[in-house]
Amino acid sequence: MRSIGLLVSRLILGAYLAVHGAQKLFGSFGGHGLDATGARFEHLGMTPGKVMAGVAGASELAGGVLTATGVAYPLGPLAIAGTMVVASTTHRQNGALAANGGFELPLTNFAVAAALLSAGQGHLRLGPHASKSTARLAALGGAGLAAFSIYQLLQTKPAPVSAAKKGDDGAEREEAAAAAEGDAAAVPG
Repeated sequence: MRSIGLLVSRLILGAYLAVHGAQKLFGSFGGHGLDATGARFEHLGMTPGKVMAGVAGASELAGGVLTATGVAYPLGPLAIAGTMVVASTTHRQNGALAANGGFELPLTNFAVAAALLSAGQGHLRLGPHASKSTARLAALGGAGLAAFSIYQLLQTKPAPVSAAKKGDDGAEREEAAAAAEGDAAAVPG
């Protein structure tokens, strides 16, 4: 039963994060693609914006696929956890709730990734584990990149996004409104 619960958690978290990464990188699933996302990252102070957006998108896409499949555990949940810490920081100005464009969703994704890191991936998985040395290097590199990203974000103080731009699904409509209006204060998580 434990392995089934872990599989369901891995599949849901991994699939959603992989889709979110594809939105950033390729504009798939209604996303804005790398150029538009890079411009928003640049406006937030994360420079170079296109490179940072590419790293975020690749972390979400690869981390999502690795998490969903259980391949090279713990690299997938590590990638997701680091990216979600940065995304939570990005949405900090809008408060805790997603309805206001806040950090609720990235913080929840972080919590699930952290739970998967502590509980393991279970027996229902594909492929081998990552070696301990690879996992340590990935954790150190990811922590360094997340710290650098957060440092850049904290140097620039974006204004909170107005509630008038948000609908029931909060951040996703906020992104669409930002892209349509050129408001770079909103950024995908």
